Amino acid sequence: MTVSDASPRVLITDDHAVVRHGIRQILAEEFGSADFGEAGSGAELARRLAADAWDVLILDISLPDRNGLDLLKDVRQTYPRLPVLMVSVHPEEAYAVRALKAGAAGYLTKDAAPQELVVAVRKILAGGRYVTSSLAERLAAMLDHDDRPVHERLSDREYQVLCRIGAGRTISEIGEELKLSVKTVSTYRARLLEKLGLSTTAELTRFAIENRLM
Repeated sequence: MTVSDASPRVLITDDHAVVRHGIRQILAEEFGSADFGEAGSGAELARRLAADAWDVLILDISLPDRNGLDLLKDVRQTYPRLPVLMVSVHPEEAYAVRALKAGAAGYLTKDAAPQELVVAVRKILAGGRYVTSSLAERLAAMLDHDDRPVHERLSDREYQVLCRIGAGRTISEIGEELKLSVKTVSTYRARLLEKLGLSTTAELTRFAIENRLM
């Protein structure tokens, strides 16, 4: 019997209670005997993972105390058998490929239809991976590394800084969010300018907006 046929234990991690409730309600209608848990931060997630065993983790990219991609890497290292479905307000082109590379079993945007969430969770519980058709095409195109968009060649930290610059954050604000010094953030900004062939912060902002990276 697969997990999907039994009573799955689903841990939902998102900093918005209304989002957690919505996901829980959608899945409860499909998995009537499911056991749900919730966490609103990276610290709370760590406590819930240490306290109980789970069949699938639904994890938001943006949390108040930790970046979801960083958390994903930690979870995959400590709980390698726990499949993780990443959910985010960010479009697929912003984070999906990075999430899958980091070990996610799937990626879903929060504007997806409820049934798509159900399909994703069912597939992951059965031991598979879930990608949308558009993401599958993107991954196929990336098999030729020369076809990768330049921003997908950035390191995760460089990418996180770029996204925050695109969202209008100052160097100080980025440092606070990522727990980095202003000097370190400035170094990442300089690397971004060099790698992307740009000259100013305004150009970085425009690049992020044009590529839908905020």
